[in-house]
Amino acid sequence: MFRKLIIYFTKMKSEEISLKLISQHNLFIDYISRLSEEDFNSSYQEKWTAGQQLGHIVLSLKPLAKILFFPKFMIKRKFGKANRESKTYDALVEKYLSKLQAGGTANTPFRPAAIGIGQRTELIKEILKSVKRINRRVGRYTEADLDYYILPHPLLGKLTFREMLYFTIYHVQHHEEIARRNLSAYKVREI
Repeated sequence: MFRKLIIYFTKMKSEEISLKLISQHNLFIDYISRLSEEDFNSSYQEKWTAGQQLGHIVLSLKPLAKILFFPKFMIKRKFGKANRESKTYDALVEKYLSKLQAGGTANTPFRPAAIGIGQRTELIKEILKSVKRINRRVGRYTEADLDYYILPHPLLGKLTFREMLYFTIYHVQHHEEIARRNLSAYKVREI
């Protein structure tokens, strides 16, 4: 419990954010890569398959990877600047989960079509490419920049860059957990 309190009241530095982006996406990729074709395509109660979870992560990463390459003045002009402190990682996750509990879902551009096993390798490459691009760009922002510039999130509203990166770290973990839970429920149903 004490460790959680320390994390809750502190902000991750950019180096830690970069490492967590890599590690969480690699854990997701490792899980998805090990699935059999049947498990990759299994759906429980019309929930997304593991393949669609993979597709959703790709769709979620691409806009962030792209926008971080815009010049800072363009980002500020288009989206504005922060008028508050960045939330901690835990506070951001709490906000996201409360939005989901209130019925929030992925907007249409982030809803994946059916994803076949033949697409897995290419989609994994897309994730790795996007995470690499995001990390390369994060390294060019100061700690102050991460708390100054904002981006719109379709469910959470305006987030600082730091918060968007926190979201990206948690988001992939969240979808891995959903894929695991849905596959487990599917297998129990089949017994």
